[in-house]
Amino acid sequence: MYPNTAILLSLMSMQNNILSRRDFLKLSALGLAGLAFRPFSNLSLLTDFPKSERLARVATTQMELKSAPDENSATLRMVYEDTIVPVLQEVVGHKLGRINQRWVNTGEGYLWSPELQPVRNNPNPPVAVFPIASAGGMWLEITIPYIDLVQENPPARSPRFSYRAGLGQSLRYYYSQVVWADQIKVESGQTWYRVQDRYGSYGDIFWAPAEAFRPLTVDEITPIRPEAENKSIRVNIAYQTLSCFEGNTEVYFARVSTGALFDAWGNQVDIWSTPIGEHPIWRKLFALDLSGGGALDGWDLPAVGWVSLFVGSGVAIHSTYWHNNYGEPSSRGCVNCSPEDAKWIFRWTQPVVSYEPGDLTVSVPGGTIVKVVEK
Repeated sequence: MYPNTAILLSLMSMQNNILSRRDFLKLSALGLAGLAFRPFSNLSLLTDFPKSERLARVATTQMELKSAPDENSATLRMVYEDTIVPVLQEVVGHKLGRINQRWVNTGEGYLWSPELQPVRNNPNPPVAVFPIASAGGMWLEITIPYIDLVQENPPARSPRFSYRAGLGQSLRYYYSQVVWADQIKVESGQTWYRVQDRYGSYGDIFWAPAEAFRPLTVDEITPIRPEAENKSIRVNIAYQTLSCFEGNTEVYFARVSTGALFDAWGNQVDIWSTPIGEHPIWRKLFALDLSGGGALDGWDLPAVGWVSLFVGSGVAIHSTYWHNNYGEPSSRGCVNCSPEDAKWIFRWTQPVVSYEPGDLTVSVPGGTIVKVVEK
């Protein structure tokens, strides 16, 4: 028997109505109080998201919905973390002191784009068996805006999940995260995957409805142009760009976010800078729980996809689901990419990582060289 989240998920489906932050947390806590009394098999855990091809998730604590794409325009109301909004168009507006001036028209008002995660709602047919029997599990990508999780082994252990649980909030995975499933269970016609971080895990194990996940195939992770010679990556700090080269020919270009130069109080933080110089990729993983920092400036980011580590201290090129601020420094030293860009770079670079185990470390001289330049 498994606990159920019927009350909580019903409340989450109200996310686009007007609720105060305090009321939202109270309702969430009430939903969690009922988790232990009903089985999974009596309900569906998929949230009813807005009907739009393009969606966005509020990826910060709260945002002001504006009447125009200008921070000085009238505030229509507040929207809170994990609210899902339709994206009708992106426009250029005004945000004082920021590089990014992109705003999203939601049909009701405007939100500053860099704090919105682009998402889609694409549920999947469940699988009954692992696609590769010898792997003992399967790699999955979340393809809906978010999915609420039920923990098999409470209490939550990771800092992020523990913090959310302490606030009475549901534990979630988000669109584009990559996780490992090692069990499949079917109860009353509903298929569930047992999912977790395979690498860097704090030990949290969850059950979630299969429709939220798309199994990754061997074909889609095959190397891109493995025969090409003299591959290298150039990360430009001044322009916040990444270019992939084969010899002197640029074959791929992406906007990125490198290490933030200042903290939230405007103080320069050199330890967050992306290291200048030439560094070989020394380890690659399909997904990794990234965490670090101290009590006041720490972070914990589960299930980060397409990780290419190129500095021994933990600096990597990787996918990002917690912001959309490409073109502006905003990381703790890593090179943040969109999920699509991070996956392409992962497949194109050396070393080549197989589906099983989805992790490879290489010795000196390492893999593809990452050249980080100031300008």
